[in-house]
Amino acid sequence: MTNSLSDRSATVSKLRPRLSHAGAPVDLAAAERAAADFLVALGIDVSSEATEDTPRRMAHAFAEMLTVPEFDMTTFPNDQDYDELVVVEGIEFRSLCEHHMLPFTGVAHVGYLPGERILGLSKLARLVAFFAARPQTQERLTKQIADELNRNLAPKGVGVVVMAEHACMSLRGARARNTHTVTSALYGDVRENPALRAEFLSLTKNARTNP
Repeated sequence: MTNSLSDRSATVSKLRPRLSHAGAPVDLAAAERAAADFLVALGIDVSSEATEDTPRRMAHAFAEMLTVPEFDMTTFPNDQDYDELVVVEGIEFRSLCEHHMLPFTGVAHVGYLPGERILGLSKLARLVAFFAARPQTQERLTKQIADELNRNLAPKGVGVVVMAEHACMSLRGARARNTHTVTSALYGDVRENPALRAEFLSLTKNARTNP
């Protein structure tokens, strides 16, 4: 045999990098106490029957929004030499604005031009959810998705378009309701090849205008 079991396992490991968020474990009890102090500081009574459990609910809600399971970026050989765009449109996500800790929600359109390997399609949605599960800016979120796909898949090109509505802009401050922010990240042939760039942006534009 030319490859030992350990050699094959190492190869599989390289082809299936595991994504996980590093950081301290969630302390729900401390979060609940902090939520209660926060609400009281804003003049909210948390002793009534209706609100006495609100700090616990707040702590669990934020913990849920900021937690996503780790996963493997499973790839497969591009045996058929597929050389057209692979695009998953309308991946819904929700995240928290890191400046106000208010939600922003929207959709991501993620595509790539395959090289030697292709990616399990569900992993594109998992990738969006993974990076959205942190206090974010939309600009960073868009680039992180594209960077990770580019790094772990080594495709010929990558395209990511994100469209979202931000509560920090619609519910406070400018109170600009029904506005959407659009960001994009294009790499490789999707950026450099005018025909591919136009094709990808046309596909995602159609998805944005015809939900």
